Amino acid sequence: MRPNPSIAPDRTAGGVGGVETLDADAASDIALTTSPEVVAATLGDVVRGWWVRVRSGESGVLPVLGGLVAIVVIFQVSNSLFLSAGNIVNLLIQAVVFMMFSVGEVFVLLLGEIDLSVVYVSGIGAGLTAALVAPPFNLTWWLAILAGLAGTTIVGFIQGTLITRLGLPSFIVTLGGFIGWEGVMLWMFDHLQIATGGVIEISNNILNDLVNGTLTPAASWIVMIVAVGLFAGLNVFRDANRKSRGLVAPPWGLTGLKIAAVAVAGVALVLICDVNRGSHGGHVTGVPWAIPIVLVVVALATFVLGRTRFGRYIYAIGGNAEAARRAGINLTWIRTAAFAITGLMAGVGGIMYLSWLGSISTGIDSNYVLYSVAAAVIGGTSLFGGRGKPVHAVLGSLVIAAIANGLGLLGMGAAATDMVTALVLVSAVTVDSVARRGSAVRGAARR
Repeated sequence: MRPNPSIAPDRTAGGVGGVETLDADAASDIALTTSPEVVAATLGDVVRGWWVRVRSGESGVLPVLGGLVAIVVIFQVSNSLFLSAGNIVNLLIQAVVFMMFSVGEVFVLLLGEIDLSVVYVSGIGAGLTAALVAPPFNLTWWLAILAGLAGTTIVGFIQGTLITRLGLPSFIVTLGGFIGWEGVMLWMFDHLQIATGGVIEISNNILNDLVNGTLTPAASWIVMIVAVGLFAGLNVFRDANRKSRGLVAPPWGLTGLKIAAVAVAGVALVLICDVNRGSHGGHVTGVPWAIPIVLVVVALATFVLGRTRFGRYIYAIGGNAEAARRAGINLTWIRTAAFAITGLMAGVGGIMYLSWLGSISTGIDSNYVLYSVAAAVIGGTSLFGGRGKPVHAVLGSLVIAAIANGLGLLGMGAAATDMVTALVLVSAVTVDSVARRGSAVRGAARR
C-alpha cells in the first residue's frame, strides 16, 4: 500500500527546507470559516468553520462517535446490563489490547503502509517477558519488560528495513512476518523449559496486575486530578506560547471546552470504576491499572506524531512522499522508524495480553491483527496515508470491543461479532473514500 500523492496534508505556518509541513492537530485545533484563508478567532468561528467542513464532507471523527453512541443505545435497550459499571469496566479491559496494537498501526497507516505481523510479534515479546521473570532467569519485572519490548522493536526495525531498503511491499513483508514469526514463536515455546504444553504462566504479581490490578478509590481520584491538571496546563501553555510568538492558535473558548470535556470524562470514569463490581460477595473498586497505562501510551504517541519533527515528517510523507523527499526529508529512515515503533507497540500489546490472561500461549488469537487495523480505520485513520491520530485508534477499538461485548451479552457468538465488525469496517472505509472523492472534486472546481 503506497501513499497517494494526490492527497495534500493540512498545513501550518511552520516549514522544513522552505516547504510547509503538517501539524497533526491543526485541523482539530483551528477551524476555518467559509474561506480557507480566514482563521477562526472566536468559539463562534470554530463552530461555523466546523459546520462548513462537515457540510463539505470532512466529517472527522463524527461517524465513529455517532456509531459508538448508536451501538451503546442499541445494546443498552437490548440488555440493561450493558451500561452497568461492571460491564463498562470489562469492556474497557477488553479493548486494551486492540488499543495498543491499533495505535502502533496508526504509525504505518499514516505512511500508506500496513503491518500484518503484530500478533505473533507481540507473542514473541510477551513470551520473552514471561520467560525472563521466571526461573532460571529471575529477572526483575521491569528488565524483563524492557527485554521483551526491545525484541519486538528489533523485529519491527528488520521488517521496516526490508521494506524501505529493498523497496518491497509492506503487505508482503509483514504477511511473511505473520507466518514466519508464528514459526519463531512456536520454536521458542518448544525450547523454553518453563513452557508447559505451549503455555507460559505469569510468575510475577506486578505483571499480573498491569491489567487485572486496580488503584484504590483515593488513588483513582488523585491520578484523575493530576492527569486533567497536566492536560489543562499543557494546552494553556502551548496556546499561550504560540500566541506570544505570533503564531496561529485556537481561541481560548475552544481550549476551555476541551479541558472541561476531559475533566467530565475523567470524573465519570472514576465514578463508574468506584462502584463495587465484585461478584459472590466480593469487593472490587477503583480504576484498573490498564486504563492509566493506555492513557500514558496514547498521550506519548500523540505527542510524537503531533508535536515532534519526526511526527510531522510522517504526516508529510503520507500526504505527498515526493514533496517530502524534495523538502529534504529522509524517507528511508522515517519509514523504517515507523515500523520499529509499530513493533514496539506490538510488544506493549503483547505484555498487556499476557497480563490480562495470566499466561501466553502459542494459541494467541490471530484475528487481533485484523481487529487492530480495523480499529484504526474505523476510528478515522485513512488507509491512503496522511490522516489519522492515535486517539482515532482508541475510538475504533472501543467500537470493536463494544460490538463483541454487546453481542456476548445477547448470547451471540464469534460469527455474529465478525459479521457486524466487518460491516462497520466497510462502512467506515466507504465514508472515508466518499469524503476524499468529494474533497477532490470540490478542490478541482475551485481551481
